[in-house]
Amino acid sequence: MSLVLEQVSRSVDNQAWIVDASLRFEPGSFNVLLGRTLAGKTSLMRLMAGLDRPDRGRVLMDGQDVTGVPVRQRNVSMVYQQFINYPTLSVYENIASPLRQARMAEPEIRRRVQETAEMLRIEAYLQRLPLELSGGQQQRTAMARALVKDASLILFDEPLVNLDYKLREGLRQELRELFAARHCIAVYATTEPNEALALGGTTTLVHEGRIVQSGPTAEVYQRPRSVLAAELFSEPPINLVTGRISDNEVSLAQAVHFARNVDLQPLAEGDYRFGVRPSHISLVPAHDDDLELAVLVELAEISGSETFLHVRNDHWRMILHLPGVHEYQVDTPIRVFIPTHKLFVFDSAGALVQAPGQRQARRG
Repeated sequence: MSLVLEQVSRSVDNQAWIVDASLRFEPGSFNVLLGRTLAGKTSLMRLMAGLDRPDRGRVLMDGQDVTGVPVRQRNVSMVYQQFINYPTLSVYENIASPLRQARMAEPEIRRRVQETAEMLRIEAYLQRLPLELSGGQQQRTAMARALVKDASLILFDEPLVNLDYKLREGLRQELRELFAARHCIAVYATTEPNEALALGGTTTLVHEGRIVQSGPTAEVYQRPRSVLAAELFSEPPINLVTGRISDNEVSLAQAVHFARNVDLQPLAEGDYRFGVRPSHISLVPAHDDDLELAVLVELAEISGSETFLHVRNDHWRMILHLPGVHEYQVDTPIRVFIPTHKLFVFDSAGALVQAPGQRQARRG
């Protein structure tokens, strides 16, 4: 089953929630909606499911217009970020509930529940009540209920957000494996760029109810069409600075100058915005085109086995995403190194002019 949204829009109380959104999802695809809180991801999913109806535009399934068809008449399942289970029913009965509503035969119900429970590793808990389970097990139960009926469209609205990091990582891996063998369409909403990267498939960037960019996840990440797309698909946020290309030189913030490398040679002279991802900046030189900057530490934000290092100088602030634990006192002077072949270049209107090249300028 294919799913197509054609120029759908929806307003609530004269406020636009979705604006002219067009998307196409193919059978067997895994698709991520990535955007900040209140970007419109849940609103899009509700239009896909038939829980809401667009004010304009159409929703097509397998080429058939289902815009006005209610959710009960569609083969759709949805998993929410809250652990939505029936508290007085056993795990078995929770999973079996959509099959009972469909009046499926009892032997087939038993087979499907057992198979789905084993797939999600909760077969040992089938006779327990949801409140007797851990948070991860409760969410697996909710996911099993969505998966058991073989829906053509399964929607995941930030289903792992309330779980701890280790549980989330494990369930993400399982989701990829689950849908590799299914022919349904999976749509997964998240606010986290790293989660989108981990899930793969296709990614659609959503902002203020509009589609910013959509395509294969790696392509959207590597070639964001605009400053906004680069900001949305970067965690921590991409570092941006104004600059100018003139003759054979590049100047950043009217203060730092370096010679154009081979990647920047084709660009016309003029004003641009330059971006570099936090993970591309290092504390030691690693490339022969590294730009060395003297900065002061503002904050060393240690998160598990990695550090988000906030630094500044007189011209701009930036964030480094470093593997390992790096402890610094505030205002410690350090040097950082930016590989200029890793720079994104945007024009004055914010459109991508050039993404980082593939050339690896390694120090000998």
